[in-house]
Amino acid sequence: MARLECNVISYVLQRAVDITVVIPSVTIPESLEGPDKRPSHVIKEKYPVLYLLHGMGNNHATWCSYSNIEMFAEERNIAVVMLSGENKFYRTVPGGDDYYRFVEEELPEFITSMFPVSPLPEHTYIAGLSMGGAGALMHGIGNPDKFCAIGAFSAAIHEDKNEWGVPDSNEWGLPDPRKAVEQAIEEGKKIPRIYSACGENDTLYQDNLSFKEFLSERNVDITWVPAAGFGHEWRFWNEQVEAFLDWIPRSDGYGALGKRKI
Repeated sequence: MARLECNVISYVLQRAVDITVVIPSVTIPESLEGPDKRPSHVIKEKYPVLYLLHGMGNNHATWCSYSNIEMFAEERNIAVVMLSGENKFYRTVPGGDDYYRFVEEELPEFITSMFPVSPLPEHTYIAGLSMGGAGALMHGIGNPDKFCAIGAFSAAIHEDKNEWGVPDSNEWGLPDPRKAVEQAIEEGKKIPRIYSACGENDTLYQDNLSFKEFLSERNVDITWVPAAGFGHEWRFWNEQVEAFLDWIPRSDGYGALGKRKI
């Protein structure tokens, strides 16, 4: 596995942003087969990619620090991109940072031009935990033509009865993706498949359950995973990101190879 940490000047945010990119590469077992043997995972195709968003107070490196995402990605031949989104919920902050545009436009533009990563929507996924789960829902539902599937783990969402995303609509300013769903349905857009998981001991459990019921009532393809015994914690998110990677629909050539031994 190749892990690259990049410090990139953003034309949208007008400052440097830290990004971690994980790209499948030669494993030790493959290297021991000899220098003249081409690794079986190398084919003439760009890698599918998961844009993986962190939670409140975390940064681009936290997923790699607290989970086995590198191992999971290498086993499944998929690239993973993680950025530092600060505490901005990956959205446009009135009078401030436009993280929404950065995630939607500049980040994939940089990644697909610099790394062997597919730009095709059918090979592109987005997921995240807590604040990142809310961000994944906002971007995946708001731009259904760009993503194949969405993963939301313990998503920090809230039913906002006023304007979507108004900071004072609730204590933490949690976003409500319901309006994005309604808009997509009204415009006749197909919402990507959604994988939603939350621990039953999590304070966000009822909000996530309510959102799952909202989606089911509108015939949105939603896989719901409630988990007894878990709260808002990394052991749960580590399990769920692996489950999500096994759940996502794969149409790329690497997916057909199955899991690699590392």
